[in-house]
Amino acid sequence: MIYSMTGFAVASAELDIGSLTLELRSVNSRYLDLQLRMPDELRVFEPVLREAISAQMTRGKAECRINFSARTSSHNAPQINLPLLQQLSRWNNEVRLAIPEAQSLSVHEALRWNGILENAALTTDDLQTPLLDALQKVLLDFSAARAREGEKLKDFLLQRVAQIEALRVAVAPRIPAAIANQEEKMRARLREALGDDDDERVRQEITLYAGKIDVDEELSRLHSHLSEMRRILAKGGTVGKRLDFLMQELNREANTLGSKAADAEVSRTAMEMKVLIEQMREQIQNIE
Repeated sequence: MIYSMTGFAVASAELDIGSLTLELRSVNSRYLDLQLRMPDELRVFEPVLREAISAQMTRGKAECRINFSARTSSHNAPQINLPLLQQLSRWNNEVRLAIPEAQSLSVHEALRWNGILENAALTTDDLQTPLLDALQKVLLDFSAARAREGEKLKDFLLQRVAQIEALRVAVAPRIPAAIANQEEKMRARLREALGDDDDERVRQEITLYAGKIDVDEELSRLHSHLSEMRRILAKGGTVGKRLDFLMQELNREANTLGSKAADAEVSRTAMEMKVLIEQMREQIQNIE
């Protein structure tokens, strides 16, 4: 299975004590970068969440958001954190003393202060089971989403591999004729410059030139790299970095093919290959 680094999943649960939502999304990244955003009272679960999500990914920038909205009733109504409120009052007075024109904190601003409202009836034990259940559902959906996207990327890459191979097969028969044509042109120019009595010198120069424009080795390596791509994609797993390396190798061979091109058709083929290789390289950045 090929996995994309792009994925999204969300799970919600309606509890007697409130509403719980867990959301996980990711995009491509060179390394694993995991950010957890949740209410302070749920931070106790961060190690478990981080370990479970990290077990699913080796690369990618992931963000996990947890929201909990407590359901207010007569027995679990939020209580004001008096020590924190008193501290806010002292800070307010100190700021007003230093900056007389500063506005005092309003009741609304004070009540929105992080940690100012506490729910004495709510404990982490109340949320542990539903939170872990939501996490398992999200991880399953997240993995499935990444796998579906990975299959699309795999199909895209295999199509481009087939197109490059078709170009390679089509251009290969043209190479001997292109080389022979260039040799004949060079032979005529050399004989004109050196005279007919220096055939050995002409043969040496032509042999040297033929070696410079022969691209059999480049075409062979292209075939080898394309076969390796098919093998890697068929095997699956964490393949992004290996595929990215192969893109460098394919691009090197296409560049050399273009620079040694003996005619316009070979040059055009090399350019088409480079376009397809760049398309693959861009998509491979999304593969784990």
